Amino acid sequence: MFKTQQLILYLGILYSGFAVSQTRIKDAQSKIPVAYATVSFGNGHGIFADDEGMFVFSKKLYPDVDSLFISALGYKDVSIAASNLSETINLEPYIDQLDEVVINVTINRKFKEETLKPYLDDDYYKCWLPTIESEIAVFFNNTDSQLKQISTVHFPITLESKDWKKRKRSNSNKREFSTLFKVKFYKNNNGFPGEVLTYDNIVFVATEKHGDAYELDVSKHNLFIPKNGFFVSIQVLGYTDKTGKLLPNKKYKEIKTARGIVKIPTNFRPLFPFTDEIEAHNTYIKRVFLDNNKWVQFKKGSGIESSLLKSDLTNYGVGLTYKVFKDE
Repeated sequence: MFKTQQLILYLGILYSGFAVSQTRIKDAQSKIPVAYATVSFGNGHGIFADDEGMFVFSKKLYPDVDSLFISALGYKDVSIAASNLSETINLEPYIDQLDEVVINVTINRKFKEETLKPYLDDDYYKCWLPTIESEIAVFFNNTDSQLKQISTVHFPITLESKDWKKRKRSNSNKREFSTLFKVKFYKNNNGFPGEVLTYDNIVFVATEKHGDAYELDVSKHNLFIPKNGFFVSIQVLGYTDKTGKLLPNKKYKEIKTARGIVKIPTNFRPLFPFTDEIEAHNTYIKRVFLDNNKWVQFKKGSGIESSLLKSDLTNYGVGLTYKVFKDE
């Protein structure tokens, strides 16, 4: 009996050394979980909550993190000390912003559907390797005054073959992945992404079965193209399990060097092919976990270090399908 008690005590001590804290982020008023909130560590790194507002944090996983910064669309930011992290974090909504959102708009007019095709490429060396610290936004101009509603966004993706020698063969076996992405739509603010067009959480799971482009249907979100154009962005949240639920994996690797520990962001699949076939610089990048992060135009001279820019691959060629309504 004594040995059994000793074993239980030992296992309890062992478990406590590896214990992790699960925290749920909720709406302070409705108490509904806030899905896919951003959890920044203030040092250029961070993680995301899942669809139930849950995230995993412990000093064992992140020993050098003292503070966490929580943010989500439509809510006020929260800063909290890691030592004071509780089981629940409540976010206060921006009521005045949410009231501006137009819901269930129906237009009973004839329309024609037009499509801007995505730019596809299966060359590994022409691709952006997604990391959760980076958000990519692409600008779409509005060339006339006709009313337009976005139907589908076509995100080009590059699939890798299991056998590197067969990587350019369409019938070769592809590496498996299941990755969750978050999509946002922004107003055009003097040539840069500004306020969001919708506070809806728009996410999708991409796998190797989706081919060279993921077709995201956004027709239910009532997204009308502003007169001065808009931006659509994509950001990887992480790998998922078989049911599409976000896995609580650590999103960067720590490598010991002579100068200390260097944090390397984890690269996720699929890859994003960039192109040199678009004359304008329509692609913008920002690092989402840095305080006061700013959008930077993806072009030479912008301060971005990338092998893509050295090859004049300056744009992520997202496609778009939209309805053009006839005048009354």
